[in-house]
Amino acid sequence: MTAASHSREGHTDTHPQKPPPRRPRELFLAGLAAAYLAAFVSLYLQIPGLYGRDGILPARRVLRLSGKGLWEQLRDVPTLLWLGPHLGLDTEQGMELLCLLGAVASMGALLCAPLRDCLLFAVLRVFYLSLYQVGQVFLYFQWDSLLLEAGFLAVLVAPLRLLKWRSTAWRPHDSITFWLVRWLLFRLMFASGVVKLTSRCPTWWGLTALTYHYETQCIPTPVAWYAHQLPVWFQKFSVVATYVIEIAVPLLFFMPVRRLRLFAFYCQVLLQILIILTGNYNFFNALTIVLAFSLLDEEHMGRWMGRGKRKHGSSAWPPTLLSFLSTMLELATYASLLYWSIHYFSLEIDWEKKLLESKVAFTYHEFTQWLRAVTLPLVGLGFLSLSWEILSAMYRCACVRGFFWKLWATLQWAIFATATMGMFAISLVPFTYIDYESNGKLWPGIHQMFSAVERFQVVNSYGLFRRMTGVGGRPEVVLEGSYDKQSWTEIEFMYKPGNVSAAPAVVAPHQPRLDWQMWFAALAHHSSSPWFASFVHRLLQGKEDVIRLVQVDEDKYPFSTQPPVYLRAQLYKYWFTHSAESGAGAARWWRRQHVQEFFPTVSLGDPTLDGLLAQHGLKDKLPLRRPVDAFLPWLLSSVRRLSRPFSPHVVLWSLYLVAATACLLRAMARRPRGGAPHTRHKAPKQQRGDQGEKNGQLRRKEGRETEEKGEGRTRGAADGEGPRGTKRRK
Repeated sequence: MTAASHSREGHTDTHPQKPPPRRPRELFLAGLAAAYLAAFVSLYLQIPGLYGRDGILPARRVLRLSGKGLWEQLRDVPTLLWLGPHLGLDTEQGMELLCLLGAVASMGALLCAPLRDCLLFAVLRVFYLSLYQVGQVFLYFQWDSLLLEAGFLAVLVAPLRLLKWRSTAWRPHDSITFWLVRWLLFRLMFASGVVKLTSRCPTWWGLTALTYHYETQCIPTPVAWYAHQLPVWFQKFSVVATYVIEIAVPLLFFMPVRRLRLFAFYCQVLLQILIILTGNYNFFNALTIVLAFSLLDEEHMGRWMGRGKRKHGSSAWPPTLLSFLSTMLELATYASLLYWSIHYFSLEIDWEKKLLESKVAFTYHEFTQWLRAVTLPLVGLGFLSLSWEILSAMYRCACVRGFFWKLWATLQWAIFATATMGMFAISLVPFTYIDYESNGKLWPGIHQMFSAVERFQVVNSYGLFRRMTGVGGRPEVVLEGSYDKQSWTEIEFMYKPGNVSAAPAVVAPHQPRLDWQMWFAALAHHSSSPWFASFVHRLLQGKEDVIRLVQVDEDKYPFSTQPPVYLRAQLYKYWFTHSAESGAGAARWWRRQHVQEFFPTVSLGDPTLDGLLAQHGLKDKLPLRRPVDAFLPWLLSSVRRLSRPFSPHVVLWSLYLVAATACLLRAMARRPRGGAPHTRHKAPKQQRGDQGEKNGQLRRKEGRETEEKGEGRTRGAADGEGPRGTKRRK
């Protein structure tokens, strides 16, 4: 290995012929398939209670027949559910069919690499977009938009294997489309860090956000209780680290020094793993890690798998100028991150108190001025990085052998480079939402392009944890039922906090969408959540599908034998208990305090409840009759009956366990049989030299014999002889 190759593999990767990241791409596609599996299965198990005929927000409200043609309907609401009536299915059954097909396809892509095809990912995205269009408030989360955007990028990134024609594992232009995944990760992380400061939330500016976050997030885990007990100085330092990882480190995504990108990768993975341990955010954090695979390269993945290239010490010294400069740039970057973190957050060690003090050392005006100054230059940085990928891919196309294949590779390069540049341009509109002055400076044509594709969720804006809620205590809605208005019984949910003695649940990657909306409902008046009146109405009616969203186990639902006559909702404030508490409180995870009534006492036929339902168009209507003898509806009903007894998170973890077992068995089957592999012993240097010389002489001798045989076959063919020296018949 030469010194030049060492500098390329160890420090920089500016050479256009660097090894293509096949393994990172495969890992990205497999991870995205796993995220799709969680999304489809989790939603499928909640469809009857959320969108069914007797659900909280029936999906048939969104797709109403208006006499328009099919293409006009698809133009207004792009969803495959318009085809349901042609298959004898209503909207609910159509959603179930799409979820089942999506789950089967994503499971296949997770288990089988040849199925990770652009056509399959196109189908998965169309399925999820069709569900998103009718999902209403229960599907309007940032991770749903993130999955749709990542799914669209997968269509561009994944190879065409199912209909391959001289298809290779890696095409010269594939690095261009894979760059879009890195750009998406940058937009997600940078915007999530910036909005915490632009929101002017006092907890983020005071670095105290994490002292509230663990107990006020939607569905905390048991680890969140222990994280909440950490000292305040450590919580504040954690906020500083979050700012650095989300705002400063993403700039390293586009650095030419590979070690800086690997450093950025591990920073992002560390942050996401900590969030996974302390909060149930379904597939979102895992999907973010999947996006971070775009920062890896083939060599680093090879080291993960124990197949990394060995580097000889003789080739590492003396270092080249490029290697030296890259090392200096790397050290300067680490020093800058450390210096500016200390400077802008006034990090100082108090040796007497044995703690690390920190505070924000800049103002809101200074930050907005900085943001305005760097937004468009960041766009320029992304453009330069993309341009380098395009030029490198063009060089690889020029290196393809054969005029026809060179022309074909160049044509593909032109098409995918144009598509990637178009995606980059469109994404600038939601990205520059972080600074509206920069957004207004974009070319009007870009805004028009974005408006044309906005409803297809091709690109989206992001910004997580903008403001910290529940500073004075976690608001929580507690439902109570009664038969006589005298004795009230609380209705406990499976996942969200309720019983102060119950440990927080672990449900990821499943997302209980009703529990999430209950968390949002507690932040405002019940009129801000119109679905809540419908939820109360369904519980009064005793609708089994809605009850299963609250409790799968009927024994844990207090009104399983007979629906309550009256229902009301109370608003409480919840706090985590402290580790120093003793006595009866030692066995409790929560402590709570009653605040006020959230929803008045109602019963079936109550004018207040009927008025709320009529106001939001949620009054019961006579549903369409389902055909009882059709095969497809019967099949869907059978699958539904089979899945009914199981909890959603158990189903998901079972599927992942099956996938992991299959991968493990496949890896074991690939191991060589017949004992341990032979160990290669190194001979002495002189002996290796003699042996190498002998091998070289042997190869040269074999080469001469091959050439002589080739010349003999050529002469025989010229004389009209066949393969065995016989004369060919004319």
